[in-house]
Amino acid sequence: MSLPPGQVPDLVARVAAGDREALVELLARYRARLRRMVALRLDPRLQGRVDASDVIQEGYLDAIKRLDDYIRDPSVSFYIWLRFLVGQRVADCHRRYLARPGRDVGREVSIYRGAMPGVSSGALAARLLGKLTSPLQAAMRAERKLQLQEALNRMDPIDREVLVLRHYEQMSNVDAAAALGLERAAASKRYTRALERLEKILGDLPGGVGGDAP
Repeated sequence: MSLPPGQVPDLVARVAAGDREALVELLARYRARLRRMVALRLDPRLQGRVDASDVIQEGYLDAIKRLDDYIRDPSVSFYIWLRFLVGQRVADCHRRYLARPGRDVGREVSIYRGAMPGVSSGALAARLLGKLTSPLQAAMRAERKLQLQEALNRMDPIDREVLVLRHYEQMSNVDAAAALGLERAAASKRYTRALERLEKILGDLPGGVGGDAP
């Protein structure tokens, strides 16, 4: 099959030509990034019940089954497509184990071609605060995490998402825009606005925060 030049990585082109070793290499390339994505979106109540590696593997099996569809219409980068499939598996876990009637719209965001679980404000707060290990530091961290989580919950879900996509999933503005279904300029504006809001939130916390904040 012919693929538009420059639209997909060389590995995808090799896969399209029947090179299955290229498929293994391609999937392995994104595993670490997808683990971060799953960790940020998997409901904390599922810790110990759902393994991120299993979720990713199920998404990979979906990708193998639907690979020809992607090759025929590579409208987004391979990673964005693969990430969407894994994200759908996260959503399946929420439906399967949490047994909620209907969908929790507050925890979903429109991404790529549907909805997938939004980033957990608790998980984002934990990453922003970093690791504090002494008993006193741990107590301070727990209190700050609650305050930060409450503040993050007041942010627009898409603003939280664009921060996570750019910083923790290490996406370019182009890929972040594609994942969120936004124009590139709109995604860039969202990111700038979200950073400004986040800086204010962090500045308002007593004692400030440390760790890996953007």
